[in-house]
Amino acid sequence: MCYRTVLSLILVSGVLAMSVVAADPPEYKPVAAELCHVRSGLGNVLAKLKAGGEVRIAYFGGSITAAGGWRVKTFKWFQETYPQAKLVEINAAIGGTGSDLGVFRCQQDVLRHKPDLVFVEFAVNDGGADPLNIWRAMEGIVRQTWRQDPTIDICYVYTFANGRDKDYEQGLCPRSASADEMLAAYYGIPAVDVALRTVQLQKEGKLIYVSPKDENGKPLPGPEGHMVFSDDGVHPLDAAHQMYTDVITAAIKEMEPLSQPGPHELKAPFTADNWEQARLEALTPEMVTSGWQKLAADDPMQQRFGRFLPEIWQATQPGEKLHFKFKGSQVRLYDIVGPDGGQAIVTVDGKVGAKPIPRFDSYCSYHRLQVMWVAGGLDPDAVHEVTIEVSPDQPDRSSVTNREKDKPGFNPEKYNGTVLRVGSIMLMGELVK
Repeated sequence: MCYRTVLSLILVSGVLAMSVVAADPPEYKPVAAELCHVRSGLGNVLAKLKAGGEVRIAYFGGSITAAGGWRVKTFKWFQETYPQAKLVEINAAIGGTGSDLGVFRCQQDVLRHKPDLVFVEFAVNDGGADPLNIWRAMEGIVRQTWRQDPTIDICYVYTFANGRDKDYEQGLCPRSASADEMLAAYYGIPAVDVALRTVQLQKEGKLIYVSPKDENGKPLPGPEGHMVFSDDGVHPLDAAHQMYTDVITAAIKEMEPLSQPGPHELKAPFTADNWEQARLEALTPEMVTSGWQKLAADDPMQQRFGRFLPEIWQATQPGEKLHFKFKGSQVRLYDIVGPDGGQAIVTVDGKVGAKPIPRFDSYCSYHRLQVMWVAGGLDPDAVHEVTIEVSPDQPDRSSVTNREKDKPGFNPEKYNGTVLRVGSIMLMGELVK
């Protein structure tokens, strides 16, 4: 699924951040929609593309990017347009995730691969978020990126989802895209609004948002002369992905004569409490009791999720614990939920949570990446102690088993277990030994 289901490093570079702390961010206001904002353009990556040599392009977003449509098509366009360059693709998209996870995984999934250009596509999955939280996360991504290398170009891409047409029909970006635009304008980040073009084509009578269905719900061809955008109102079909690609590549051509290479300015923060400090920390043997096991490289779960969880630690028995200390304001776990997922008893600074946190939900007929909220709003200057313990009680699985039990091949043992699987600790702060 694509709509919001998952929440919400300092490295030395050649440019020093300004010591001045910005005032509170301005009041959120809807922003007029435009197909392309050139702003500071893409001067650095365009110069590298023309010069030849290796150029690394990252695609950072949710399932619309992960699907491979516009991502694959634009990457092919770069290869064909700049044959003298050796192109490397960095696919950093995860379905169902927004910028509030993105900011934590930015270093691991994007920056360690040393990109020259980063496309950022989180506006759809950030659709339900407060603009202030969008700014905190998106600014954290910007500041982590330019603190590592101020010559990395960033480009925002705003994609379409059903319901967003109402704002565009009034000439406005939806709330999440408007929030992104306010931040992009502050930092001079170019942006391409493929959602706007989607709405324009619908208004012109050339596109329908969702395919018609037969009596069994099977998609049917659309009316003659109309592009069918999607089967679900969110995830584009191939023709729509090509439309996205055409809009993006036209925008890059528009940027080309207006873009000059040079370092991007790491200005005073737009949001004083932005999430530049967000990071992922690996578990270590010292943190866990003896029943925890680091999965082997050939373990099916590690092979499936290893692209985003380089190490997965698993505990299956009640009473096993994960324990660590950190200095900072916020902590979560980057983990896996699934049919056999158990429950976590959380203790922070000696206070036990009101109830265990299930690692199972109504989508858990399969395993998938998820984020477990542990604590937030903590004193950022204090050291905090966290314990995660496997509960002896299993979560209520009826939301899935009642739906699946009459299907062929249903196995009730699949929905049995007290398993916790953790990939990383998500911190706004730093671990304390």
